[in-house]
Amino acid sequence: MAYNLLKGKKGIIFGALNDLSIAWKVAERAVEEGAEIILSNTAMSIRMGDLNALAEKLNCKVIACDASSVEDLENLFKESMEHFGGQIDFILHSIGMSVNVRKKRPYDDLNYEYMKKTLDVSAISFHKLLQTARKLDAIRDWGSVVALSYIAAQRTFYGYNEMADAKSMLESIARSFGYIYGRDKKIRINTISQSPTITTAGQGIKGFMDLLDFSERMSPLGNATAEDCANYCIVMFSDLTKKVTMQNLFNDGGFSNVGMSWRAMNVYSTSLDDMKHNMDKIVD
Repeated sequence: MAYNLLKGKKGIIFGALNDLSIAWKVAERAVEEGAEIILSNTAMSIRMGDLNALAEKLNCKVIACDASSVEDLENLFKESMEHFGGQIDFILHSIGMSVNVRKKRPYDDLNYEYMKKTLDVSAISFHKLLQTARKLDAIRDWGSVVALSYIAAQRTFYGYNEMADAKSMLESIARSFGYIYGRDKKIRINTISQSPTITTAGQGIKGFMDLLDFSERMSPLGNATAEDCANYCIVMFSDLTKKVTMQNLFNDGGFSNVGMSWRAMNVYSTSLDDMKHNMDKIVD
């Protein structure tokens, strides 16, 4: 059901690759809620993914942009404002990548050149995006910018690797730039910490399916889906959240506030019982 929450608004959505992408779902919901959008990703991702098919479906423009390149960002914002005939109202940053994760390098044996790339693409690109938009005055007063994060920014999760560092930086940038942009232009900047979600990037994380199952058992409402995240983003882009800024907002079915659920404890206890039975002792 649509509520016209974004009627008359214009925005840019970074990071859609295919129909598994959260950004893909956000794009669909944004148009459904009355927005005009531009889709953006790297040239390679556009070639390898299905972004052009989504653009055709939603009748919107695609502009290639490497968000880690200031030159590309400048071109994107200038072309977007020309296309829309003015400033934009909202932006989604749904960008993350780790070569170390792809190459299965553990956290205590990282390739530092890969790590620099991870931080640049997954976090510093957010600062570049915001700084470039501000210099070009690309976002209308009371606009909204949202970046997607994960609870590994605050807690340690095996296999998430240096992406945890990147998400911590991403959230810090949202707070620091949120103050400046809010003070000067009333533009709000927030991050949404989403449940583990089956996306092309997510599936590359070691033990991802086990993590997905664990969080489902721990969360009283179960994992938030990509569609759930899209709905949250729409609310954050809308005028209903005009005084919400510099926040990291958890969209995770309650996972972030649970110590131990009954279901998770039951699985844990059963595993211990099996171990006792098979080994006659508990291995720490």
